[in-house]
Amino acid sequence: MLVRDIERTLNPWRMLREFEREFDRLHREFDNLFSQFGEVAEVEYPRVNLLSDADKALVQVEIPGVEPDKIDITAHEDTLVIKGKREPVELKEGQRYHLRERYEGEFSRTVKLPFRAQIDGIKARYSQGILTIEVPRAEEDKPKKIAIEKA
Repeated sequence: MLVRDIERTLNPWRMLREFEREFDRLHREFDNLFSQFGEVAEVEYPRVNLLSDADKALVQVEIPGVEPDKIDITAHEDTLVIKGKREPVELKEGQRYHLRERYEGEFSRTVKLPFRAQIDGIKARYSQGILTIEVPRAEEDKPKKIAIEKA
């Protein structure tokens, strides 16, 4: 009886299961403890949508409140870099923030394109806070149909 109790107590698999249960319990406790602070997720700024077809990519960048002359776009092969600066809002005397979520300051976002770009054909336009960049696919990067010769 004593030997069986010792074996049950010192069983490494049983100890591992108990450790796993305790770890899960602690994880739940920490989740409950910190849930009152809300979820904190790191979000890249600015937000970007990237769409493409066989001939071009369309990059849509959400940057309201940024003047077009404060935006810099560079491209190299299959990479697009968007840099800019959103100026801080100047508060009037007596004003103070109660909630402040909008990003202010310099930003940089690198977008990996699904193909190499034809750099000299890239066009950008800015309207209602959305920067739209049209990136044509480089000719040498487009798929080519291979003709089959008769023998």
